Amino acid sequence: MPSLAKVTVYKSPTCGCCEAWVDHLIENGFEVAVVDEPQMNPLKGSLGVPNDLRSCHTAKVDGYIIEGHVPASDIQRLLVERPDVQGLAVPNMPIGSPGMEMGTRVDPYRVMAFSADSRTVFAEHGQH
Repeated sequence: MPSLAKVTVYKSPTCGCCEAWVDHLIENGFEVAVVDEPQMNPLKGSLGVPNDLRSCHTAKVDGYIIEGHVPASDIQRLLVERPDVQGLAVPNMPIGSPGMEMGTRVDPYRVMAFSADSRTVFAEHGQH
């Protein structure tokens, strides 16, 4: 599989679900660089991640911010469509999102496209 855009993932050094999300990206063709960051909140603030959309890890890819357990397929779609947004976010840590698997359970969750002054639903996963 050809490599997609390089993703830089910032995560807490002790976060296991973040490692599982990194594995998900690699399995889906992304080249990933991991940066262990013990002070995630200041980093999220400097990147402009809104407080209400924050999750555990933050990534940068091709000019976009990816916050939380966003599926690789949604990142691929973002990079093809190139909407005028700051990035994508999956707030909190929903069960069944990539890196948060628990058997076959998938709680409904939304991937939000965001910019400084807007939020729109980019994708929905699970039963809504």
